[in-house]
Amino acid sequence: MKALIVAPSWIGDTVLAQPLFMRLHERTPGLQLDALAPRWVAPVLQRMPEIGQLFDSPFAHGELSLKARHRVARQLARGAYQRAYVLPNSIKSALIPFFADIPERIGFVGEKRYGLINRRHVLDKALLPLMVERFAQLAEAPGAALPRPVPPPRLRSTDEQRAATLAALALPDPEKLAVFCPGAEYGPAKRWPTRHFATLADALAEQGYAIWLLGSPKDQPVADEIVRGARAPQTMRNLCGATSLAQAIDLLARASFVVCNDSGLMHVAAALGRPLVAVYGSSSPGFTPPLSERARVISLRLACSPCFERECPLGHLDCLEKLTPRQVLDACPTGTPK
Repeated sequence: MKALIVAPSWIGDTVLAQPLFMRLHERTPGLQLDALAPRWVAPVLQRMPEIGQLFDSPFAHGELSLKARHRVARQLARGAYQRAYVLPNSIKSALIPFFADIPERIGFVGEKRYGLINRRHVLDKALLPLMVERFAQLAEAPGAALPRPVPPPRLRSTDEQRAATLAALALPDPEKLAVFCPGAEYGPAKRWPTRHFATLADALAEQGYAIWLLGSPKDQPVADEIVRGARAPQTMRNLCGATSLAQAIDLLARASFVVCNDSGLMHVAAALGRPLVAVYGSSSPGFTPPLSERARVISLRLACSPCFERECPLGHLDCLEKLTPRQVLDACPTGTPK
């Protein structure tokens, strides 16, 4: 059996899809499971033992490019896949498996994708409140109950990979390392204030921690602001935009613990099994929580949250402004050994 995954376009969603891959292998021993994925999420899939070959999906968010999709489909058609699992709910994401003549195309109805998806699931949000459950449901027959519990994601980072990353980036190997992930791709309503991160960094530096900041190039100005606001910037390294995603995975795997917003790197840290403090503002841990027993979720749970807005519609961002550095520090497992 050969099957193709049409992967999500977000790092966190891609991590949350891994339990589906686990169940597909359980259902079909000897399954060859390959993936079509945007290049910015491909390194996450490379750290999953369930995924074999990766194909590049070169399309930007919202880009149609029918001719280019036909070209990718012709390449995939040579693989003679029997099934395709289409994880995004858009029409565009279902086009390539259809053009590639993959006989069984599995996914949720989504944007009324009748014909493009021919093994259709209808989403019941009450029965499947978590995103990880919605992905895992695709391993079952339409309408069948989802077996629970759903296994948590588990990414790989070997000692050799971590050592190679430290060497490539000319980084030391500190005994006590806190990693901050201060970005949030969705918008500022998911970002804990930079001055709070800076205050937390000062408290951890007093306890002997080195602090590294990880994220994309877009997060670099936010991280710069945190470093400028700290009393001991020499204990900090702003690595936002300075690493590949694969290197960021290895650095997260090396952390004594991680403090982050609700973001893709939060899910990566959880899947690596690192102790984690996840700060929630406008979003909900009831939909996309970090799936790890070593994660602690911090949220004020105000009446106005979760609003799921990119920017605070009330103009005050109390859900994060009033979440103090002391509250987060108290949740940090500062006794965690290397």
